[in-house]
Amino acid sequence: MSDLQCLSPTHEPRVSDHMEQIKDMITQIINKDFGYVVDGDVFFAVDKFPNYGKLSGQKLENNRAGERVAVDSRKRNPSDFALWKAAKPGEPSWDSPWGPGRPGWHIECSAMSAHYLSFKFDIHGGGLDLIFPHHENEIAQSCAACEESDVSYWMHNGHVTNNNEKMSKSLGNFFTIRQITERYHPLALRYFLINAHYRSPLNYSVVQLEGASDAVFYIYQTLKDCQDALLQLQEEMPNDGKPARISPDAKECISKLRNEFQVKMSDDLSTSLILTGAFLEALKLVNNLLTMLKKKQQKQQRLLVIQSLKEVEKEVTKILDVLGLQLPCSYNEVLLQLKEKALTRAGLVEDDVIRLINERAEVRRNKDFLKSDQMRAHLQAKGIALMDVGTETIWRPCVPVQQESGIVPSEGQKVPPKPETAEECRS
Repeated sequence: MSDLQCLSPTHEPRVSDHMEQIKDMITQIINKDFGYVVDGDVFFAVDKFPNYGKLSGQKLENNRAGERVAVDSRKRNPSDFALWKAAKPGEPSWDSPWGPGRPGWHIECSAMSAHYLSFKFDIHGGGLDLIFPHHENEIAQSCAACEESDVSYWMHNGHVTNNNEKMSKSLGNFFTIRQITERYHPLALRYFLINAHYRSPLNYSVVQLEGASDAVFYIYQTLKDCQDALLQLQEEMPNDGKPARISPDAKECISKLRNEFQVKMSDDLSTSLILTGAFLEALKLVNNLLTMLKKKQQKQQRLLVIQSLKEVEKEVTKILDVLGLQLPCSYNEVLLQLKEKALTRAGLVEDDVIRLINERAEVRRNKDFLKSDQMRAHLQAKGIALMDVGTETIWRPCVPVQQESGIVPSEGQKVPPKPETAEECRS
């Protein structure tokens, strides 16, 4: 998870270390007449809690208990759920006022969250499939134990699916993070995950992972080019402490970027909408400003471009940092890592690519452009794009053509380069 830029939780509690808190909460629930004991089991009486169903919208009379498992005839209401289960042979158990046993599924979450966060806290997360009955039961038992219990925001995430089926161990259709990051950079996986709204289902797709990897490469290539340019222009930058003077286009770009980020993040963390629109426009502006720096300009105009470039780049990196897409290592290191992953997926090493580039250069000198196009298309089908820059040919990862369009280019067919690479935006 650390590879995906996920922060470690402050606490990672274990149920077995919190039996006293669990038993104390069950005792409070019983004392307030929301729970009852039957033969060493303790059940929550849902009829006693009028707001049962307020999170899911389910009405108690529509809860058809017994569809999957037989209804326990000892329950007062078939929808009553277990707070404590009497010990069974071969199962772990703990002593309690109601006899040896173990906690029910729901009570442990209420007890541990109350212990570490109090009965009132801001955000409770979980999968959409936990809304009912798990989170509904959590609300009932927490409020029964403490009337002031409250969660400000419930955030339920959609599931990652494979061929539109929920990934699960039972179906054997899941991939681990470790398996995916053997072939794709962790930033590409993170980009893929946040490129959909967290409440929406997300279908696992190699095509989308390739697209995410390409997008991350474009972002980091743009930032590296910007950083390289600013390092070379340090002596031209003013150091008088005055606010930077920037172009009207840069001002509008920064204002739009800030506003869009604020609006979209305030709208239930709509991260998928942040990575398009103003964010992409900002990257394009960076590339346009870099192109302008290559042209002759008057000193004041040149200074305006340099300061505009610096300020736009600063806003872009702020957003990447909030989204967890900014790594502590250099831009160049990330680009090299992305290229290494692309080579892994292509079944190549860089020496193979360099050799093919040299062979293609010889073919072009012999004016055999048909074969040259075939060689380019062959590599592009493997996710390696060749870019002729002046007299030099460089390579970068790209979305493999056969995965992007489903068609492998025919021999001699020219393959259009992937649009909006950092280099192409400036050409």
